[in-house]
Amino acid sequence: MPLKRLVQAAIAVVAIAAGVPASAQQVLKVGSTPTGIPFTFLDTKTNSIQGVMVDLITEIGKDAGFTVQIEPMQFSALVPSLTSNKIDIISAAMFATAARKEVIDFSEPVYTYGEGLVVPKTDAKNYASQEDLKGETVGAQVGTAFVDALKKTGLFSEVKVYDTIPDILRDVNAGRLKAGFADYPILAYNLKQGAFGEVRLVDSYKPATVGTVAIGIRKSDSELLGKINASLAKLKANGALDKILDKWGLKPKAA
Repeated sequence: MPLKRLVQAAIAVVAIAAGVPASAQQVLKVGSTPTGIPFTFLDTKTNSIQGVMVDLITEIGKDAGFTVQIEPMQFSALVPSLTSNKIDIISAAMFATAARKEVIDFSEPVYTYGEGLVVPKTDAKNYASQEDLKGETVGAQVGTAFVDALKKTGLFSEVKVYDTIPDILRDVNAGRLKAGFADYPILAYNLKQGAFGEVRLVDSYKPATVGTVAIGIRKSDSELLGKINASLAKLKANGALDKILDKWGLKPKAA
């Protein structure tokens, strides 16, 4: 028997043993990023994507009756990969913005936060808003809601766009960038690891772009969206979502 058929047979046996019809064991490809810790990141020990959104979509799959296959990709490739059917779900640190909702659908909210501000440690100024950095060169990650928001303010001499958040941190750390804006929880987690010793997360800064992370699905997959929302509601009600957030150092909060 060919290997592929052997694997399919094995899955069917496991499904039957678990009391779940074999036909329900659908494998869905999930796009996640390797640089969004603690939401998603590449665990070099296992060479696999881990984090909040991986744990969450895995638990949702268990409840909804599908298996997930995590597909690593850059943040900017997530939506195009979903709309071109290369993946079936986006589970990453992605805001459910109005612009993205025109292209794809989103689940109910998972987690809400705004951008954080990082500057060199040698800069001790207590920045409170973006206006305090008027005329400066700042950085943000490509594909995020922060890039357009920063550019639209007209405050900055330049908004440099970076592929990843660690790239922003490296330039701030080296003194090549005045300031960087990115997802607050991701910045805080990265700096807690001590990899960027010359970077400071500005506690006095108040975010201007607050958004809600949610799971992305193609607009044509309304049935899948319904299943994901139903399972997500269960995980919120039974405390499983809060446990996942706590595991990765995020405080449970109402989205």
